[in-house]
Formats: sequence, C-alpha cells, structure tokens
Amino acid sequence: MASAPRPQDVSTDDVRYLVAVARVGRMTSAGTLLGVDHTTVRRRIDRLEAALGARLLDRGADGWELTAIGREVVDRASALEGIVEQVVAAASGDGAVRGTVRVAAPDGFGAMFVAPALAAVRARHPGIALELVTSTRPLSLRGSGFDLAVTIGAARAARVQSEPLAEYALRLYASRDYLAARPPVRALADLEGHDLVFYVDALLTVRELDLAPVLGGMRLGFGSTSVFAQVEATRAGAGIGLLHAFMGEADARLVPVLPELVDFRLELTLSTRPESPAVDAVAIVRDALRAEVARRRDELVPPR
Repeated sequence: MASAPRPQDVSTDDVRYLVAVARVGRMTSAGTLLGVDHTTVRRRIDRLEAALGARLLDRGADGWELTAIGREVVDRASALEGIVEQVVAAASGDGAVRGTVRVAAPDGFGAMFVAPALAAVRARHPGIALELVTSTRPLSLRGSGFDLAVTIGAARAARVQSEPLAEYALRLYASRDYLAARPPVRALADLEGHDLVFYVDALLTVRELDLAPVLGGMRLGFGSTSVFAQVEATRAGAGIGLLHAFMGEADARLVPVLPELVDFRLELTLSTRPESPAVDAVAIVRDALRAEVARRRDELVPPR
C-alpha cells in the first residue's frame, strides 16, 4: 500500500507551477509567466504529482485542465500567491497593494467598460497587474481561470460569490444607406424579409441571447461571435443589427430601428472566485468596475 504524501516531500515552488498552468491553461504560457521554458514547467509538475501520488492535470481540447484533485490542490494553494505578494509588500515597505487580478467579461462590455476601469486601477495602483479575458460564454470554474467575472444573466456556476452589476439594452440598428434602399420600417411586421445581424445560432451558448426567434419574420443573414464584427457588418449594410445599445447609439453611421418596440434588457452579473489570492487587489478592481458602470449607466440603457 502506497504511503500518504508528507508535507516535507512537497515543494511549495512546484505548487506555484501548477497554479500558473491552472491560470493560463498552457505550459508554454505558464513558462513565460514564470520566466522558464515549458520543459521546466512539465518537470516541476511531474515532480509534484509524484510527491502527492495523484494526477493533477489532463490534456483538454483547449489546453491543460485540472483533474478533480488538481482543482482541490489549486483552490487550497492559491493563497500562496497572496502570501508571496504580502511578503514582497512588507519587504518593500511602501504599503502598496500588490497582486495579479484576472477579469473575464463579454467582449463588447469588456473592451468598452472593463478595460477603462482596469486602466484607472493601474494608474492608481501600479503594484496590481491586470488581465482581461473576453468571451461570451457561460461561466466556467475549471481551474482558476479568473478572479472576477462579468457574465450575461445569472452565474450558474457553484462556489462563486455573485451580485447584480448592471442592466443593458439590445436594440435594432441599420445603416442609412441600407434603410434608404428599402421600404420604411414603421412596425414589427415591416421587419419581415430583412436580414438580421446577430450571433451565430449554432455557437450561441448563453441562453439569454437567444433572441432571434422573437423577431419573427427576420432571417439571420450575418452571424458572428464578435459583437465588433456585428457592428461593422451592420455599418456595411449586411442587414439590421440587434446590437448592444452602448455600441449602436454612439455610432453616427447607424440609425435606431423601432427603438420604442424592440428593446431587450439583459442583466450583467459580477462574480468573485472566493479563493482568489490577491484579496485586496480584487476588492479594488471590483469597486472600480462598479464605479465605471454607475458613472456610465446611461450608455448601457440609453434613453429612447
């Protein structure tokens, strides 16, 4: 019978390598983060698995994924990062908040609201390193892929602390040339036969965005997983776009279509991973996101 692992056999430095792979999903990227090559990362994790007597990583379609035991190890070990940051702060004597905070957010909101908020944090707190990952998909807790996450609708993942962040509007827009070349659109029935610019149906993983069927009579003429591509296609006359109002209203090349009749409201949720190591830094970023949203609430739901 194999003996149980002993604490003195486990290198805390090796654990740091596992946490790095869990954060970025790839050994090459983890090596870059740690300033070593990927073979060193592989060797360190092999040694950690041998010391613990358990497999911690499995190869997945998009990189390395934590096993159930690996996830438990990372959850418990993430505090090591915070301790190291506190030690550095104590040694420097400057009292600055330090740490790395990764934020996951939908691409449009991430670029136009999260990025400015993070830039403001960076200006005030240079000891905080910031990462923004944009993706419109349900929140996943595999590994330790985020510290804060903004999702569309309620977060359906367990083991996160969630709160409402903001409401935003989706409305119809079209280019002036597109509308000038067609009969006037004055009622919902007039939308029939028009091409819709929106998400790719088959790749839509957020059920709150399954709105195309509500616009009966319209057909998806141009679909994209990128809201920026949707805006560009709408500008170019590919159809009538169901766009984020905070993007459509600000674009002088786009005209609102039936704003009094088509006005979908969706909720954004802010979730925090409880075991995030940089507690103080996470709190600062969370407050900055709330402040950015409060300051620009009229952009999220513009007056009609």
